[in-house]
Amino acid sequence: MTPGVSVSGSPVVDGGHLVSTSPATGEEVGRFPVADAAAVAAAVARARDAADWWRDLGFDGRRKRLYAWRALITSRLDELTGIMHREGGKPIVDATAESAGAIDHIHWAAKHAKRVLRSRRVGGTLMQSEYTAHVEYQPYGVIGVIGPWNYPVFTPVGSIGYALAAGNTVVFKPSEYTPAVGQFLVDTFAEVVPEHPVFQIVHGLGDTGAALVTSGVDKIAFTGSTRTGKKVMAAAAETLTPVLLECGGKDAMIVDSDADLDAAAEAAVWGGLFNAGQTCIGIERVYAVDAVYDAFLAKVVAKAGKLTVGAEPGADIGPMTMPSQIDVVRRHIAAALADGGEAVLGGPEAVRPPFVHPTILVNVPETSEAVREETFGPTLTIARVRDVDEAVERSNAAHYGLAGAVFGKARAMATARRLRSGMTSINSTLSFAGIPSLPFGGVGDSGFGRIHGADGLREFARPKAIAKRWMPSLVKVLTFEKGPRDTKLTRLALRILHGRR
Repeated sequence: MTPGVSVSGSPVVDGGHLVSTSPATGEEVGRFPVADAAAVAAAVARARDAADWWRDLGFDGRRKRLYAWRALITSRLDELTGIMHREGGKPIVDATAESAGAIDHIHWAAKHAKRVLRSRRVGGTLMQSEYTAHVEYQPYGVIGVIGPWNYPVFTPVGSIGYALAAGNTVVFKPSEYTPAVGQFLVDTFAEVVPEHPVFQIVHGLGDTGAALVTSGVDKIAFTGSTRTGKKVMAAAAETLTPVLLECGGKDAMIVDSDADLDAAAEAAVWGGLFNAGQTCIGIERVYAVDAVYDAFLAKVVAKAGKLTVGAEPGADIGPMTMPSQIDVVRRHIAAALADGGEAVLGGPEAVRPPFVHPTILVNVPETSEAVREETFGPTLTIARVRDVDEAVERSNAAHYGLAGAVFGKARAMATARRLRSGMTSINSTLSFAGIPSLPFGGVGDSGFGRIHGADGLREFARPKAIAKRWMPSLVKVLTFEKGPRDTKLTRLALRILHGRR
C-alpha cells in the first residue's frame, strides 16, 4: 500500500500533497498539492487580474467558451464518470446522471445569461417624469466556491457555471474527498479558455476552505453541512463578504390516499437510497396517510430489498464516501430502535463498512434523532398519519427546509405549496434539480440564496440602479432651489395620484 494512503478512504496529507483514495478499496486515485493561505491568496489575485478580460468578453463571448466546455466534458464523459466512481464510489449510472445534469446547467446558464442579466429600462414615476430608470447587473468579480463530496460535479457546477456565465472568475475549493473530480473540471475548462486563469482550483482540508473565505473574494458559494455553513457565514461577516449557503436537509415525502402507490414506492426508494442516501435533497422521512400506509410500506420494502450493494460500477448502491458518516447512520438506526421504532428491512446489521445496506424504519417517534437530524445514508423512516394535514404538520416541524415531495392527485399542488421548503416535487422526487430554469435552494437551517435558473444567474451579479435625467424638471424637487410653487404642485400631484383609496 502507498505510504500515507488510508484504506478507509479518508483523505490524508502526505508530503504537502492531498492524497485521494477509493472509499471502497483505499486505492490511491491521485495526489494534489495542498494550498496554504498564501497560495489561496495568490489564486484569488490571479483571478482578479483575469476578471476584466473575462467580463469584457461579453455574454456572447462567454457563451461560446462555456458551450465549448460543456461539449468537451460530454466528449470525455467516460473519463469523468470513471473518476467519480473510483474516487467517490458512485455507481457509473449515477455518475452519468449527475454529469448530464451539470452539463445541461452549463448550457442553460450560458444560453440565458444575456436575456436575464442584460441592461434594461424599467418603469419610472410621474412624480419624477424627467428621469428614465435603468437596471444593470454587474458581475461581483471573483467568486469563491466551496463544493461538497456527495455530488462533486452537479452541485459545484450549479455555482461555477452560473458565476462564469454572469461574468465572474472563480476559485474553487473541492471537497478533500473528491479532489480528482474537481481537478478534471478545472483542467477541461483551461483547455477551452487557455488565455487567463478564469477558473482555478485550490486543494486542501478545512483550513484551505477557511482561507478562501477570508481571502478577499467578492462572494462565497458554499455547499455543506449546516454547522460548517454557520462557520463560513461568521467568518465572511468579518469582511461583509456576501454568502450563498446550501446546507443540509431532512426532506419529507407525503403519500396521499389517491396516490399511485407503485410510483410512490419506487420514488421513495430511489429518492431516499440512491447515492447511498448521501443526497441533501434526498428523501429521509415519509408520511403516508392511514388508508394507504400498509400497502405502500409493503411495496417499499419489496423494492428496497432487491437493490444490490457493492463496489462494482453496476451496483445500485455503492460505498459510503465519507467514513465518518457511517457512524452517523449507525447512531441514527440505533436511536430509532431505542426510541421504540422497528426495522422492517435492514437495521444495525445493515451497516457493513464501507457499505450500508438499505434500512426501512417504522414507528419511530418524531422526537427521535433519526427523524430530527440529517442521516445522509440509505435509510428511510416511514410513518402512518391520519391525513394530509398531519403529514404537512410533521413535515414542517423540522428545522431544515430544503426540499420535499408529494404523491397524490386532487390535493397534490395545494399540499406542495404548504410545505416549508425551497423546492418540492409532485409525483416524483428530485425532479426540480434537473430543470435548469428552476431555482435551487432552501430555507431555515438549509441555508439561503439560490443557484440555477434566472435567480441563480442574478445571485452572481450585483444589481445597479441608474436614473438618467433627460429634460428639465417641471416641478423642482431634488434641489435647494425649489420654492413654494414647487411644494404646492408636489402636494397637488400626491393628492391626484395617491389620495384616493
